[in-house]
Amino acid sequence: MSESKTYIQKLFSGNNIIIANNKNQTFETFVANEENINAVKQIQALQNNMMSNWKLIVRIKDITDQPIKIPNGTVGKNYETKIDFLQLGWDDIVFSEFENLAQYGLSYNNETEILSGNPTLSGNFKINLKFRVHGENDNTALNIKPISLVINADPKSLWKELPSNKEDKYWKEDNVNDFQPLGDKHIVVASKRGRSHSNVGSFRDDDYSFKHFEKTGWSIVCVADGAGSAKLSRQGSKLACDEVINYFTENLNQESLLEFDILIKNYQEENNEETQKGLNVFLYNNLGKAALSVHKKIQEFANTIETPIKDFHSTLIFALIKKYQFGYAILTFGVGDCPIGLLNKDSSEIKLMNWLDVGEFGGGTRFITMPEIFSSDKFATRFGFKLIQDFSYLMLMTDGIYDPKFVVEANLEKVEKWQEFIGDLQGNNDNKDKVVLDKSNTEIANQLSTWMDFWSAGNHDDRTLAIIF
Repeated sequence: MSESKTYIQKLFSGNNIIIANNKNQTFETFVANEENINAVKQIQALQNNMMSNWKLIVRIKDITDQPIKIPNGTVGKNYETKIDFLQLGWDDIVFSEFENLAQYGLSYNNETEILSGNPTLSGNFKINLKFRVHGENDNTALNIKPISLVINADPKSLWKELPSNKEDKYWKEDNVNDFQPLGDKHIVVASKRGRSHSNVGSFRDDDYSFKHFEKTGWSIVCVADGAGSAKLSRQGSKLACDEVINYFTENLNQESLLEFDILIKNYQEENNEETQKGLNVFLYNNLGKAALSVHKKIQEFANTIETPIKDFHSTLIFALIKKYQFGYAILTFGVGDCPIGLLNKDSSEIKLMNWLDVGEFGGGTRFITMPEIFSSDKFATRFGFKLIQDFSYLMLMTDGIYDPKFVVEANLEKVEKWQEFIGDLQGNNDNKDKVVLDKSNTEIANQLSTWMDFWSAGNHDDRTLAIIF
C-alpha cells in the first residue's frame, strides 16, 4: 500500500468518510491521481516542518529557561569560569557568543568556553548569551539567554582614607618606616595605620623604637600595640617604646653588664643548673626592671594629666641583642599578643621567644599598663633567652601582622609557617609585592610599607613589623 493511500485513508477515517464497497475502484483511482499524491507529499512536508519548528521552539525555550549560576566576580580581581555546554546538556548548540562583555572588562572564548577578564564595574548584571541550536537556519536571528552575573566592588575601595588630626596633642604619623644598621646586623621596620582607623580618621595606635649601643655592643628593639578600646593608647605605646630606650640608655653600661658577660661565658662553657639560675635572676632583675619602669612612666604621665592609666593600655615586646665571639645572645620580654620569632641561619628552625597572652596563659590580652602582671606568678615566664651561633631573621610584630598571616597561636611554633611568611615577604602573595631583604637595598623600608597594604578580610588593625637580619 502506497504512503499517500494510507495517509488519505487515515484522513478520510478521521473525518468520518467511509468508502463503500462499490466505491473501492473509484477510491483507488483517486489515490493514484498524481495531483493527490503530490498534495499528500506537500501536506506531510508542511506537517513535518511544523513539528520540527515546534521542537526547535521547545528546545530553545528549555535552554533560555534553564537555571544557570556562574561564580561572582570582584572588581580588579582576575575572573575566570568555564561555561561547560556539555555538562549543561547544550551539546546541540552550534553557535554561541556573548554580547557587550567588554563593558564589564570581560571576554568569552568560544573554543574553550571560558569567560574571563578583570572586572571593571560592580553590580548585578544580565549578560546575554546569543546562540543557535542544531536545526536552525544560519540566517535566522540568534536566540538570547540572559545570565545573571554579580560583580562585587573591590573591598578596598569601600574603605575611606581619612587623615588623622594633626592638631591633636598626641598625634603621630599615620605611616612610618625605617632602615638602619644595627650592630653587625640591619633592621627594617614599618608601622602602618590600619584601615579601620583610616576609615574614620583616627590614629595609629602601634609604635616602635630601636637603638644600638656602640660602647657595649648591645642593641635594643621594641614594638608596642595600643589597645583600640583605650582612647589614649597611641600615647601609651609611644611612652612604652620611648621608656624602653631611655631605661637601657641609662642602665645598659659596661659595669652593669659585666655580670652578664661572666654569666654568658660560664653558661657557654658549662650549662648547668647554677648558671641557668644566674641567667634567670639577671633577666628578672634587669628586663623586669625595664618593664616596671615603663609601667611607672605611663602611670606618672597618666597622673600628670589626671587620666586613668587604663586609657593608655598597650602591649609591649622588646629584644636585646649582642654579638659575642661564639655567637649572639638574645634576651626578650613580652606582655600582650605580639610575637617575637627567631629563625636560625638557614631558616630551618624557629624559636618563639615569648608566649602570648591568649588561651590558657592569660585568658585574654594583657597590657604593660596593668599592675597585676608584675605580681603574677607568671611574670618570671615573660622573659626569653637564647644563645645562637647566627640567625637569619629576628622578627617582632603586632597582631595586625600575626592575625592574618599566622591566624592562630599554634602556627607560631611551626617552622613551615614562618617559611611561608618569608616567602610572602619575598613576593609570594596576591599583589606580588616584594621586600628584598638585602642590606644594599635602599628601597627596603618603602617595600616593607607597601607590602603591608595586603588585603585580608576582617583584619584591618594597625600593622607593625620589625625585621633584624
